[in-house]
Amino acid sequence: MNREELKKILPHREPMLLIDEAELKEDNLAVGKYTVKGDEWFLQGHFPGMPIVPGVIQCEMMAQTCCVLMADKVKGSIPLFGGLDKVRFKNPVRPGDTIEFECSMTKSRPPFYFAKGKGTVGGKPAVRAELSFAIVPKK
Repeated sequence: MNREELKKILPHREPMLLIDEAELKEDNLAVGKYTVKGDEWFLQGHFPGMPIVPGVIQCEMMAQTCCVLMADKVKGSIPLFGGLDKVRFKNPVRPGDTIEFECSMTKSRPPFYFAKGKGTVGGKPAVRAELSFAIVPKK
C-alpha cells in the first residue's frame, strides 16, 4: 500500500502520516517503511547539526504499521495508544535512512489489541516495542 492507499485505512494525515508504504505479508505480519528525508518537522531542533529521528516518532511509525494488521477494525474508527512496553532503542535513525518495521498481533480483547514490533535500518536493529491499542468509534 502506498500513502494514498494507507489513507483509506488510517485516520492520520500529513504531517502525522508517518509511513510511506506498508503491506500485509502474512496473516499476522505487517511490514511498513519510511525513508527519512531530512526536512521533517520532527527533526527541527532534534538535534542541530546531528538530526536523529526521535524515539517517540519511531514508536508512532511502528503503531501505524500495526494498524495494517487491524485494517478492518481501524477503518472508520480511531486507534488510540493504550501503552508501550519494553521499548528499546538500539541505533539512531538519521536522514537518508529507510527504517523498516515488522509488526504482529499478540492478542486481542476488543476493543483492545496488543502487538509487538521492531524497526531496522539496513538490517541493523533500531527500535523494538510491545504496543497496545484501543479502537474507538469516531465521534
